[in-house]
Amino acid sequence: MQEEVNIMKVWDALQQVKDPEIDSVSVVDLGMVEAIDVKNQEVTIQMLPTFMGCPALEIIKKNVENEINNLALFKKVQVYFIYQPPWTSDRITAQGRIHLQDFGIAPPPTLDDSGEWHVDCPYCGSTYTTLDNIFGPTACRSILYCKGCKNPFEAMKPISTMM
Repeated sequence: MQEEVNIMKVWDALQQVKDPEIDSVSVVDLGMVEAIDVKNQEVTIQMLPTFMGCPALEIIKKNVENEINNLALFKKVQVYFIYQPPWTSDRITAQGRIHLQDFGIAPPPTLDDSGEWHVDCPYCGSTYTTLDNIFGPTACRSILYCKGCKNPFEAMKPISTMM
């Protein structure tokens, strides 16, 4: 029973750990937390990187360790990045999608009935957007242009195990 309570406290604390590049979205809302295991005053957290070469992984790991240590519940905190199952953009929560948009980044698109995906502008909501550059500032983002409000913007790439 106490372990279940502590697991819930860990989940709550992880909501405070933000992506270092997108400080409005938690690692929980990005879908990076795969598993939390609590045993004998030890906690092990398994996380999924959004991309294997993500330069922020060590920062995220350290921020997770610090946040969990601040709970003062555990003698040992272990954080591991695992690669199975692979992270996909489908793991981003509804709240995470809202926070991405609030930050000015279009959330990953969903496929329409024809199997194509479209990205709406995070600023004005227009569907009249075009891909400007598939390579964005990070491996998980692209640059698009809104023909409605005339603003460039970033969008999370749709990452799927079906690609």
